Amino acid sequence: MARVIVTRPAREADHWVGLLQARGIHAVALPLIAIGPSTDPIAQQALHTACAQRDQYRALMFVSGNAVVHFFAPNHPLAPDYPSVAAIKTRAWAPGPGTARALEHAGVPREHIDGPAPDAPQFDSESLWRQVAPQIRPGDRVLIVRGRSATPQSAHEATQGTGRDWLARQIEAAGGQVEFVVAYERGAPRLTEAEVALAQQAAQDGSFWLLSSSEAVGHLAQALPAQHWGTACALATHPRIADAARAAGFGTVRECRPSLEDVVASIESAA
Repeated sequence: MARVIVTRPAREADHWVGLLQARGIHAVALPLIAIGPSTDPIAQQALHTACAQRDQYRALMFVSGNAVVHFFAPNHPLAPDYPSVAAIKTRAWAPGPGTARALEHAGVPREHIDGPAPDAPQFDSESLWRQVAPQIRPGDRVLIVRGRSATPQSAHEATQGTGRDWLARQIEAAGGQVEFVVAYERGAPRLTEAEVALAQQAAQDGSFWLLSSSEAVGHLAQALPAQHWGTACALATHPRIADAARAAGFGTVRECRPSLEDVVASIESAA
């Protein structure tokens, strides 16, 4: 069976490599997004304020596992004591199982976490809204905890918020109020010589590129501007990511949901 190149940020990539290897699939991590805490003093203060006022929200929506990690960071001066949040019935919204898992690891009770239905066609804001829409009443406040690109003027930044902007519009149409807060920053990783060599080889040897972000696709193209991707195979976990892979020149692009079972089934069916 062909090798799988896992391109998620380092923390998630290592997790996925372990899951895939446990299923007998040769997987290697090649993180294409670097994650770190927000370095903007204004964004940091806004995050601290939001944490301190967390009991005033009907729900906290986390766009990713990294949003959870940096919101609940141990060294965060105002990191929330989540049992008190649970006591006032604040909900935690997760667009997918990875974010829900991160919330549980952070100490959020499972019964206070909402996410898409297990059989949802996609794990995204649209599927999440189908489950949480009945919670919103006029005047309710929802905090969306998100990341920000280190180069916010990029074309990616203009489209990255499509899902959460759509969600914000639905909440506002239901009479709710939406606030955004930045918990972390995304950036392009500095690939080592060994990682560049791995990418060049994987572009030609039949490896599957597991792509979970259109931003990661852009970083790959920037890191290897002369690389031809016509014989490479991408496994994209969302239609927008699939479009980015095709635009980058990937010769074969397959789509699947970002769940382990769907990823494994897609790999096995293509092998």
